[in-house]
Amino acid sequence: MKQQKVNQRATFLITAVVLLVVVLLIGILSYLLIAGLPHVSWHFLTSSAASFTAGGGIRDQLFNSFYLLVLTILISLPIALGAGIYLNEYAKDSFFNQLLRTTIEVLSSLPSVVVGLFCYLFFVIQLQIGFSILAGSLALTFFNLPLLTRSIEEALHTVPNLQREAGLALGLSNWKTITNVLLPVALPGILTGVILSCGRIFGEAAALIFTAGQSAINVDYSNWNPFAATSFLNPLRPAETLAVHIWKVNTEATTPDAVSISYGSSVILILVLLLFNFCARFLGQRLYQKLTATTKKR
Repeated sequence: MKQQKVNQRATFLITAVVLLVVVLLIGILSYLLIAGLPHVSWHFLTSSAASFTAGGGIRDQLFNSFYLLVLTILISLPIALGAGIYLNEYAKDSFFNQLLRTTIEVLSSLPSVVVGLFCYLFFVIQLQIGFSILAGSLALTFFNLPLLTRSIEEALHTVPNLQREAGLALGLSNWKTITNVLLPVALPGILTGVILSCGRIFGEAAALIFTAGQSAINVDYSNWNPFAATSFLNPLRPAETLAVHIWKVNTEATTPDAVSISYGSSVILILVLLLFNFCARFLGQRLYQKLTATTKKR
């Protein structure tokens, strides 16, 4: 009887905490949507930012955020995939592997300002890359690698050993078993980790202030030459992202409608982050159902 009362109190406490978190989240989202949606329009999404006049938009900042996101994923995903495969399939219990895991954990806990300052001193100053999308992508790779590596390692770890034994029993090498058997089964978990890391990249601001820069030059969206200075595909041009734009508008407030721009930009940022999270859950579930259905048919 006593244990039953303790269990009921614990259940009530956990439920209350969960409801509190949900209420706080709904409250924050509701406030931002109510305050920001009236300022979002097609003109706001498709026009360039204005420095000293009202009526500016977030076209360039929004594109820069997605461009930097794609470039960061292209850089970090192959590295994280190799690290995740090594840690789960090849790494033994040794001092070097323990040191590697500790390094990944430390890297994931570093403050973004510290990483941004290091990347500024190394990439922007020492390597003379300058404030650019490339420098920002390299900086965000430091944030993305630990999350992606852990996601891939965990996805591979959840694959039953029976799958490995079946591949080896068919005469496949260890590498062939990983690439042809384990990775397809672990694909839903890997894809979920990639999409969630996209949300973290898209919302990062502190590191990009030191690397990608706080200015967005006028780019030519009809120029597909990535080596041209004004091309929208040029990775060496400075690029202010949406998250940095929100910070800059609030700190400088040089435009008359700075509050409206800030609210509208925040709504777009929140909606994109929610889209990333919903896509992660939806695609992960669909891929899992498809793979398990295929397995059952066989």
